[in-house]
Amino acid sequence: MTRASLPPVAVIGAGFSGTMAALQLLSALPPERPVLLCERAGIFGRGLAYGTGNPAHLLNVRTANMSAFPDRPGDFESWLGHLGPEDMEGIRSTPAGTFASRGLYGRYLTELLSKAVTGSAAGRLRLLPDAVTDLEPHGGAFRLRTEGGQSFAVAGAVLAMGNLAAAPARSRHSLDPWDADHFGRLHPHAPVLILGTGLTMLDAVASLRAHGFEGAILALSRRGLLPNAHAPAAPWPTPNLTPAEFASLPRLLARIRAEVARANAQGIGWHGVIDALRPLTDTIWRSLPPPERRRFLRHLRPFWDVHRHRTAPPAAETIRAELARGALTVRAGRLLDVADESAQAVVTLRLRGAAAPERLGVQAMIDATGFGHLGQSRDPLVRRLLERGLVRPEPFGLGLDAGPDYRARGTGPARPLWLLGPLLRGVLWECTAVPDIRNEAAELAGLIATDLERAVAA
Repeated sequence: MTRASLPPVAVIGAGFSGTMAALQLLSALPPERPVLLCERAGIFGRGLAYGTGNPAHLLNVRTANMSAFPDRPGDFESWLGHLGPEDMEGIRSTPAGTFASRGLYGRYLTELLSKAVTGSAAGRLRLLPDAVTDLEPHGGAFRLRTEGGQSFAVAGAVLAMGNLAAAPARSRHSLDPWDADHFGRLHPHAPVLILGTGLTMLDAVASLRAHGFEGAILALSRRGLLPNAHAPAAPWPTPNLTPAEFASLPRLLARIRAEVARANAQGIGWHGVIDALRPLTDTIWRSLPPPERRRFLRHLRPFWDVHRHRTAPPAAETIRAELARGALTVRAGRLLDVADESAQAVVTLRLRGAAAPERLGVQAMIDATGFGHLGQSRDPLVRRLLERGLVRPEPFGLGLDAGPDYRARGTGPARPLWLLGPLLRGVLWECTAVPDIRNEAAELAGLIATDLERAVAA
C-alpha cells in the first residue's frame, strides 16, 4: 500500500468527543491519511449537549476552562470576545466565574469543524451524515457500513458516540429532555414528573418554563439530591494520598473529610478540595479494588456527583426560586409503577419516609436520569461489536472495556478500534467533561498515529 492510497481513520460520533478526536487526528496523522467523521444526526459538532438554543442552558464549567485545545487554553474565551451584542444573553458573569450557554459552545465547535473542512485540512476531513451500523473485520482493519447502504474500507475506528441512550420509555406520555419541542404542547397547568434531580433536571425545568409551562413540577430521585453550584474558591493543594487511602474507600473518605476540615479552618470552602482531587481521580478509581468501586457506585456516587459536577450559579438560582415559590418539588423516592391513561400517566411512587405508596396523575414524564446501562443499549453498532467479540463491557457495565492506550478490549485479538469520551466510563472515571476529553483526544490521536505508522512500515 502506498501512502497516496492510505485508507481513512473513522471517527463515529460528532459531538464533542468525536469532534476533538477528528481535529486532533488531522494534526497527528500524515497528510496522506484522511479522517472520516460520522454522525447519525447529521449535525456535526453539537451533539445532544450543545444543540440547545435556550440561553438559560448554561455550561457547567467556567469559560476559562472550556477551550477545545489543551495547548490553547484561551481559545474559547477569545472566540466569545468576538461575538456581537445579540449573543450577550448567553454569557453570564458571576462571582464564581463566567459561564456561557451550551448553544454558544455548539457554535464554537461547529466553526472549528468548518475551518478544518474548508481550510488547510480541506479534502482530508470528510463528513459522513449517516448512522454507522457495522464495523466488519476486513484484513487487519474494518469495512464500515452505514444505515444508508454506504461502505468504506477504514484503517481503524474511534468510537466516540457519547452517552448511551437511557432505558426505553416507560410510558407513552414520556418526553425526551433533549427534544424540548414537545414541551410547548403540554397543558400549561397539569403537573409534570421529572425522573432525576441532577443537571439534566435543571435544564428540563428551564426548557419547560421557556415553552410556557406554568404548572407544578415534581422531580424524583433515589436520594433527592440537587447539584451544588460553583462558588468562588481559593485553590487547595492536591493531597498526597497514601497507598492505604488509594486502596480503601473508608480511608479515602476520611482523608477527604479531613482535607475539607483543614480547608475550612483556613477559610477555604470544600469546592477547592474537590477540585484539587481532579488530577488524582482516575488513579483513585483504578487503584480501588473492585469491591470498593462497587461500594462507591452503590452508596457514594450520587454524593460525589453533586459536589464534583456543579452547576452554574444562575441555573442554581433559578431552581432555588422555583422551590421557594412551590412550583418545583424535589423528593427522594422510587417510581414503582406507571399506568397509562388517555390523557395522563398514573404513577405509583414510594417516597422516602412515607407510610405507603402514593399515586399521582401527571400529563408527562421526563426522564432526566442520564446515560443508560450498557446492557440496555439498542444501538445496532454496539450490539454487533459485542456479538463479534470486538468489544466487551467493563466490569461494572457503565461502558466498554479498554486498555491504557484507549484500545477497545474484546474477547478476540486486538484490532485498531479505540474509545473516547463517555463510553470509557468505568475505565476512566473522568471521561465526560470537556477539560478531560480534550486532553484524552490529543493523547489518543498521537497513539493512533504511531500505531498506524508502524502498520504501514510493516
